[in-house]
Amino acid sequence: SVWTPLSPSQFLRRQQVLQLYRKILCAIREVPAEADRRYLKDWAREEFRRNKDATEEDAIRMMITQGNMQLQELQRTLRLAKS
Repeated sequence: SVWTPLSPSQFLRRQQVLQLYRKILCAIREVPAEADRRYLKDWAREEFRRNKDATEEDAIRMMITQGNMQLQELQRTLRLAKS
């Protein structure tokens, strides 16, 4: 396979995806139960792996939005659990 450089918008999108992935993993570390942590980490890894070959800009943007919403939901749940 021949390597082709990313366009500036693809590069930025990739940075957004990686940042989202890191934020999700970081939030998962806050989950108290080991089994839940493992389940969520496997789920996140699988979701990102399943979509790694996506190229359609709108689809990628939508997945990033969905991922951010799921991240916020996880963070909200963790905050409620702590209070």
